[in-house]
Amino acid sequence: MKRSVYIVSLAILAAFAAGSAAAQRPRTSPTPPPDDPGVTKTFEVRLPVTVTAGKKELVSGLSRGDFLVFEDGVQQEITFFSDEKTNPPVFVGVLMDTSPSTAGKMGFSKEAAKNFIYTVTRLRKDKAAFMTFDHEITLRQDFTDKLDLLDRAVDKVSKVGSQTALYDAVWLFCDEKLRNVPGRRVIVIITDGDDTYSRAELKDAIDIAQRTETTIFAISTKAGFLGSVPGVEAGTAKDSGDKLLEKLCQETGGEAFFTGDILALERAFKRISEELRSQYIITYKPADQSYDGRLRKVEVRFADKERNKKLSIRTKSSYRAIRDGLK
Repeated sequence: MKRSVYIVSLAILAAFAAGSAAAQRPRTSPTPPPDDPGVTKTFEVRLPVTVTAGKKELVSGLSRGDFLVFEDGVQQEITFFSDEKTNPPVFVGVLMDTSPSTAGKMGFSKEAAKNFIYTVTRLRKDKAAFMTFDHEITLRQDFTDKLDLLDRAVDKVSKVGSQTALYDAVWLFCDEKLRNVPGRRVIVIITDGDDTYSRAELKDAIDIAQRTETTIFAISTKAGFLGSVPGVEAGTAKDSGDKLLEKLCQETGGEAFFTGDILALERAFKRISEELRSQYIITYKPADQSYDGRLRKVEVRFADKERNKKLSIRTKSSYRAIRDGLK
């Protein structure tokens, strides 16, 4: 049985921060201290919200008054709202699979990583970081807006490892790199395989992403790159591994893309970039301000009931009410 609690030494954490974290394992955050009854505590929940007409058309131009937020069925107070004109910058981590099955696709995967970084990163506003994962997890480039540094970091990748520690990579990147960045937090995973090595489980990866307000997108290249794959579209799961990847994305407000050719991959990059541009950010203050550790269900609806029939809303569906050190 996989362990649910992990211990990482200070030396390993220091190595990770320096960009040379290898063979690491995630740990859970320390148990939060008991609440001080003499201190007034207030916490808020931030939701990245995507609105679509049908399955593909992104809808912009909505305002704060168009949305209602519910937690466990109870309407909540919206305290902050932003749209494509006022959204904070994006901090995106590109996590590339370098497990054995990627050996013959390394050149393609590297080009895919670089192309995505160029597509999504707005100069002088957004920042990107680059990490690889196999049986080891290596931060190749910390957050930067300098595309030449990211290019060189991707180009230097030359070897593959022996396993696939996908969930560990997500856990570590969320916990060590995204927890306190001053903007929207996004991970994009480029992978062709199922997790085979992590100590963390799927639920752990989802939990840390929700706690750090991170949205996860995934691009599964399992289908290969020659020709098209009939019936494989964005958001469509193929097998059990794909369903787990899709769940990781859905539970954090993102989406999984299953590409069958280069054109499909380019469309996936463009789609993620456009979605990040058109997102709404809604922050609300839960009426229940207790850190009780419960999993709380979240739902965003339109104030106009007719819109609920015509448009679709995607955001994270839950979070755990625990004290966490987020900015």
